Amino acid sequence: MAEVGYNVAILGATGAVGTRLIQQLEQSNVPVKSIKLLASTRSAGKTLQFKQKDIVVEATTPESFDGIDLVLASGGGSVSKKFAPEAVKRGAVVVDNSSFWRMNDQVPLVVPEVNEDALYQHHGIIANPNCSTIQMVVALAPIKQQFGLKRVIVSTYQAASGAGQTAWQELMTQSQAYISGEEMTADILPVKGDKQHYPLAFNLLPQIDVFEDYGYTHEEWKMIHETKKIMFGDKNTKAIKVTATAVRVPVPIGHGETVYFETESGTQATAAGIQKALATADGVVLQDDPAHQIYPQPINAEGKRETFVGRVRPDVENDDSFHMWVVSDNLLKGAAWNTVQIAERLVALNLVRVPKDASALFPTEA
Repeated sequence: MAEVGYNVAILGATGAVGTRLIQQLEQSNVPVKSIKLLASTRSAGKTLQFKQKDIVVEATTPESFDGIDLVLASGGGSVSKKFAPEAVKRGAVVVDNSSFWRMNDQVPLVVPEVNEDALYQHHGIIANPNCSTIQMVVALAPIKQQFGLKRVIVSTYQAASGAGQTAWQELMTQSQAYISGEEMTADILPVKGDKQHYPLAFNLLPQIDVFEDYGYTHEEWKMIHETKKIMFGDKNTKAIKVTATAVRVPVPIGHGETVYFETESGTQATAAGIQKALATADGVVLQDDPAHQIYPQPINAEGKRETFVGRVRPDVENDDSFHMWVVSDNLLKGAAWNTVQIAERLVALNLVRVPKDASALFPTEA
């Protein structure tokens, strides 16, 4: 009998998300026939393990994807722009963690608990949404299904690791300096390539990514358009109003979000009804017992795949309006686990195949 399984490549294997992709794939039900770990030339030659076997990391080239069935990518936007079309041209399906493909109309943006059906429309590339968007739509999906949604206003409290390993390490270094009474230096946050840098330790930075139209940051626009695309199939839909404020906080792992939302009038939504919907929702853990001070916290969400929700309560000033607090591990459900979860669903739905039109939609660089 022929061996059943897929030849899988992990692009960006040595990064914070890449190493977690390896771990999540090990624990998944994706049948892996072979594994290839890819990274930059700088990281090539390192040795990582997959299922207790040593795998040498290779430098990424277009030919790296020859014979590969499935690519799990977390190498950044420029890397995905260059190599995702190369992989598709060679017959591989790509699940991409970067922001590069998310707003492409030919690329489904998928959170399996919310819009798994969008996978049927893939042309070889599937985009993994922004970490802060993922956990919010997981929490909003059961509410939308039962009570409808008219408006969402979110404020995020995003961990340092969302900006990468170097930002995470800079937070640790700054914290040690502050406690020791030394001067804190900042070279990365809020945006590595921007003009000014500020310490995150013992501080809050109301800027994630660069500023764009109307004074919103790119991160905030991401949440607005991604939420619309995932939940309503149209990144510019007027069917729901979404706005966001994104803040970086001195937490290593785990994003928190305060989410205000308005349900459709006439649905008789109540806080108790919303809690009931959340308690039975796929991928959600309800932690909501104010009398005993039980609510989600990043420190408890670290290392877990679920999205945790608490502080569900009505807005006493506005009918059909509610608040909730949402927390998740941004490196797992916000990145690595959602990516592997998509891969699991592609396997289950027999969608690990590239349609004939794919190469024309995603031309490779000259």
